[in-house]
Amino acid sequence: MSNFDFQQAGKQVLDIERAGLDQLYQYINQDFVQACEMMFNCQGKVVVMGMGKSGHIGCKMAASFASTGTPSFFVHPAEASHGDLGMITANDIIIAISYSGESSEIMALIPVIKRLQIPLICMTGNPNSSMGKAANVHLCVHIPQEACPLGLAPTTSTTATLVMGDALAVALLKAKGFTADDFALSHPGGALGRKLLLRVSDIMHTGDEIPHVTQDASLREALVEITRKNLGLTVICNDDMLIQGIFTDGDLRRIFDQGIETSHAKMSDLMTKGGIRVSPNMLAVEALNLMQSRHITTLMVAEGDKLEGVIHMHDMLRAGVV
Repeated sequence: MSNFDFQQAGKQVLDIERAGLDQLYQYINQDFVQACEMMFNCQGKVVVMGMGKSGHIGCKMAASFASTGTPSFFVHPAEASHGDLGMITANDIIIAISYSGESSEIMALIPVIKRLQIPLICMTGNPNSSMGKAANVHLCVHIPQEACPLGLAPTTSTTATLVMGDALAVALLKAKGFTADDFALSHPGGALGRKLLLRVSDIMHTGDEIPHVTQDASLREALVEITRKNLGLTVICNDDMLIQGIFTDGDLRRIFDQGIETSHAKMSDLMTKGGIRVSPNMLAVEALNLMQSRHITTLMVAEGDKLEGVIHMHDMLRAGVV
């Protein structure tokens, strides 16, 4: 065992599976086009079936279809024979996977599938198999050999089937004009979803959480408000929440550096007029990019001059935008 060359064994698997994928190229043919057109025009869902390792690949295929704009789910063939076939309607399409094309569990379902007139796409390694002959469209995934030296464990064949499924999913994605925004809608919990869906209004501070004082407020009052709200600034606005300026921790350092007399100064004398603001409807990731480009940690959120909220870099971190 100590002399066994694990690297060579691993590389041999890659070589064999790569050769299998090269073989797959020829099967992206008119049958592939017909399968894509059937799926593109499907008014229901794409139902994927497979037993054993083919079932595991089928689950991934259904998940890939569903996340890229082709509604899909997986049904276990054995369970389908005991009631789950009722999940499938005449508007759906079935993709059945079996490398041998002789899966008894799937073959038992074909008479019912035919009676219900549900279109059937079969993905096998043998066009002349029982499933191949029963299919409305057959997608061949024949490979020269399995990477398993015994020729028993599905290896190259499952890789080829997986890649054929990816080819279908991506071809349909492109044909449908599926966008990153569409992708985000089915991935709200992922990083991409947060970046493309989360808006400033979803995470900004509002109401009593907004630090604000009037122009007549003293420096002490402004500092108390900054400390109490803990956002590193206070907005200067009137009673109608119309923005007149902003005062930040940086402005406080500037005052001390310049030796400005503050004992009787009002915020109208110390504030920075205007201030950078964003719309509540702006994507949070766009607001983050603005913060980074301006080297600031907080933004006012406003509709015109009307203050709606405040958003801090820490809010981005908590929401997972960063």
